Order: sequence, then structure tokens, then C-alpha cells
Amino acid sequence: MDISAIKHRILAGGEITADEALALADPTPEVRKAMREVAAEITAAMGPRKFDSCSIINARSGRCPEDCKWCAQSAHYSTTIHSYPLVDRDTCMEMADYNRRAGIGRFSLVTSGRAVKGRDLDAICSYYSELREREPGMGLCASMGLLDREAMVRLREAGVHRYHCNMESCRSFFPTLCSTHTQEDKLEAIARAREAGMEICSGGIIGMGESMRQRVEFALELREISPVSIPINILQPIPGTPLEGAAPLDPEEYLDTVAIFRLVHPHAVLRFAGGRASLDAAIQRRALAIGINGAIMGDMLTTVGSQIAQDLEMVKEAGYTL
Repeated sequence: MDISAIKHRILAGGEITADEALALADPTPEVRKAMREVAAEITAAMGPRKFDSCSIINARSGRCPEDCKWCAQSAHYSTTIHSYPLVDRDTCMEMADYNRRAGIGRFSLVTSGRAVKGRDLDAICSYYSELREREPGMGLCASMGLLDREAMVRLREAGVHRYHCNMESCRSFFPTLCSTHTQEDKLEAIARAREAGMEICSGGIIGMGESMRQRVEFALELREISPVSIPINILQPIPGTPLEGAAPLDPEEYLDTVAIFRLVHPHAVLRFAGGRASLDAAIQRRALAIGINGAIMGDMLTTVGSQIAQDLEMVKEAGYTL
């Protein structure tokens, strides 16, 4: 494996081949070290240096008819998740204002369920229209499931410019995780969002029982849809879900995954997402060097102030601008 040749090809505008990427699924210690070093060089040279921070707000929680095995919000499983209908306008504005003041660059409403429609969609579009006027410097994103074409257009007209729909895992593994929708359903929703004029944010979860080779397959499959942002979540095993007994992910596997994703996606924002709390500060700093240049930060007005401040300080220490 000539990692140096791969590096120079990527820096010249080429790409790593599928065979080369798959060969990195089980690297020797020497190749692993070289792979991470090259990923860091490519991140510094080609990845966005303005750190992409976002805050996602759980705007409608629980009672979801889908049977995703990792998710506490599925109505198929007995969990302690707090279920509630769509948050009201004042709550939405308060949360957006809070995160903006804390230094977060993007704001996204996330809803449970297969898709948003009817009065909830009407309300959400009105929220985004107000946010567009109220927070002109904040990027507006949405994560609302498998919306139809009309709903995507309405979100874009309301001010949303980035749509999030995780593919979650590779084609060979996803059918073991969910039976109520397919990845083709997701791809069709992503195509509708793109046709409506929105950028795409799409990643997934690692540590659900997939192999490292399947993680590489997943990185390659995401290349087919070219998301500008790729959240790399780590499974948080939730009591009551089918994956509650999943073994913790080895932090070194996380670093390998980030490095491979950077080689496959040299220009994308690779994003810290769910499960990051399982990584200690040293691992997070290494991940920032290897390829992470975005993060989901904060939550619903609990103890996020100091956490956001700590995150932003760590990001600046890693050489990113905000």
C-alpha cells in the first residue's frame, strides 16, 4: 500500500480508489500511522478550515412508527424517552437565540416520525421564515425524514439551505437495522432536497455491529451522493432498544474511521455528532487533526454553556477559525 502515492493523487484533485480504500480496513501498524498522517495533511490542505458548528433541537419527540434498532424514539421499543408534540414558536426562538449567542453557526430542527406534514409542516415553515429574519447570520438546516417534493420546496422557500438525512450505514448492513424504510427511500428524499435547492448533510452511526470493511463501504457509498457535511455518530446503546447490549466502540477504531472518511471525502465537513462524549479529550483532539472539522454542539438549554465554550476553545486550539 503506497499511502504517499494516494496522498499526492488526492492533493492533485484525484481520488482514492475503492480497492485502495477497502485495503485500509485492516491496516498494519505502519500503514495505520501513515494513513492518519496523510489524512491530517489532506485535512489541512483541502478540508474547510472554518469550523462548521451546528445545534440540533429535538423539535418533536417519540412515537415514531419506524423500527430503527438504534433509536429510543421508535414506538416499537420500550424506552424512557420523553415524547412530546412539536415545540411552540416561543421555545424554538428561545433555543435559536441561545445557541446563536453561544457562538453556534447553524441551527436545525429535528423531528421524529417518517415525515412532517399538515399543521406541523405549516408551523415549522413559519418558524424558519421568522428565523431567517431574526438570525440572518445563522445557517438554517432541517432533519425531518422522508419529505415529499412539495414539503422540500416549502422548507427551502422558508429559508432552509441544508437538509439532513443520514444513510446510517452501508447497503450490506442497513437492512439488518431497519425494516420500515429502505436506503432507496432515503436516496429519493435526498434527491428531492437537492432538487429543491438545498445542500445535503448525510452520514451515519458506527459501532452498531458492522465491520471496519463495511464502514469503508459506507464511506464509498456516501461519495456517490457527495454530501457537504458528514456526521459520524458513535452508537449510544439505549436500554429498551435492540442494540442496548452493543459493545463500546474502541476509540482507535473511531480515529481509523475518521481517517478513511477524510481520504474518501477530502473536501467535506466531517462532523462530531452523537456519542462524542464517549471519547476523551485527547482522542477528540487527535480526531480534529485527522479529519474532523465540524461538530454538533449544545442541547435544550440545560448545561450547554460551559460545554459549548470548552468545545469552541478546543476547536481554536486545533487551528480552526469559527
